[in-house]
Amino acid sequence: MAASGMPAPTWKRVVAPFLDFTMVFLVGGKLIAWATGMGTPGGFDLQGWPALLLFALVIAYFYVGRRVAGGTLWDRFFGIARPQPTP
Repeated sequence: MAASGMPAPTWKRVVAPFLDFTMVFLVGGKLIAWATGMGTPGGFDLQGWPALLLFALVIAYFYVGRRVAGGTLWDRFFGIARPQPTP
């Protein structure tokens, strides 16, 4: 965890969004595929509105995580401080 006032190391700022995207894409994609019947033996194959739903889910995850919750799951895990925007 970074000391207060000190920015997080660059590697944490690079790895956290990658892990966040991978997690929400795989988990969200698998759940949407299961709900819509678009699962395949190797994973999922989303087309049409389920693919758009996954795209919207990824955007919503990052928006809520960074703007509303003060950090995504992996930001919090790595101790990356996300300042809250001022109105």
